[in-house]
Amino acid sequence: MTTLHLRVGFMPLVDCALVVLAKDEGFAEAEGLNLELVREVSWSNLRDKLNVRLFDAAHMLGPAAIAATLGIGGVKAPMAAPLALNRDGAAITLSLRRFEELARLADGDLADTTVSGHALAAMVARRKAAGLPPLTLAAVFGFSTHVYLLGEWLEKGGLRLGEDIRLEIVPPPQTVEALASGRIDGFCAGAPWNSAAVAAGVGAMVHASVDLRRNCHDKVLAWRADDVQKRPAAVSKLGAAILKASAWACRPENVSRTAYHLSAPDRLALPAELIERILHGELIQGAGRPARRIEHFIRFDQEALRPDPGDADWVLAGMARAGQVMATPQMRDAACDVLLPAAFDSILAAVKF
Repeated sequence: MTTLHLRVGFMPLVDCALVVLAKDEGFAEAEGLNLELVREVSWSNLRDKLNVRLFDAAHMLGPAAIAATLGIGGVKAPMAAPLALNRDGAAITLSLRRFEELARLADGDLADTTVSGHALAAMVARRKAAGLPPLTLAAVFGFSTHVYLLGEWLEKGGLRLGEDIRLEIVPPPQTVEALASGRIDGFCAGAPWNSAAVAAGVGAMVHASVDLRRNCHDKVLAWRADDVQKRPAAVSKLGAAILKASAWACRPENVSRTAYHLSAPDRLALPAELIERILHGELIQGAGRPARRIEHFIRFDQEALRPDPGDADWVLAGMARAGQVMATPQMRDAACDVLLPAAFDSILAAVKF
């Protein structure tokens, strides 16, 4: 069997797990692939390198693939996702100072997203009355699940991101430092960076993404759209390796080894113990609170990996809320076409587990 070399970009997040496991546990090799994984420093770098084919495929924000396909954000690069890589797994974290202020202003249980949204609105109003600068919240990319989750949370308090609260873009590995330095007041990002901020003693987790939206669209395995048509063997082989990695990762006895792979210096470069707790859904919250147990905090199961064109409607609604675009019917069709359930079904039908 001829070995096919594929170069795949990824960002250091727990949700890159299936790409990492495809290589490190030998699933890619068994499919006849020599998989080269390249850790990137920002989502824009990753998108651009996929666009110019420095990468064959990439671990990518689903909304970023849709935005690139639509030509929003300065880059027009039609992309396609025959597989998703996860659902859920993000959280919103505030600095300890802002969290304590939020807790004081909360009229009810802070775990309720409406209660916390109104408390945030009260904080914004107080700062405005005192002549203080607006709060700054960060997301990891302009076209991301995280921007749209922040928008949904703020809307509960009658706030708008970018108007009542500043939005700053901070790549995932830089969020903890940005929070510690006071550059930002909080952020929404995928695991493990919320837990890392809590572990570093600089942040407190307010909400997990599942508090706002369960089974939330997140990362996909993105290809250039024309490559999905021109390179069916490569797409199928990598898809099969990912599906086998999913089946392996979902077995409880393999959680520790998954965390071990992800903790490597050229992967997430964080303690395996921290990553393992996240995979078990045991989240440290900070501010003196006990750990929180969330069943299926991040999903890697086969059902989660099937792309759903319906997710494009949520992404486009988030874009509209963020003032990024008001989609036409033609744009909606193009966005839905990024997510390819038929390609997933074809790959799955050929996999021998």
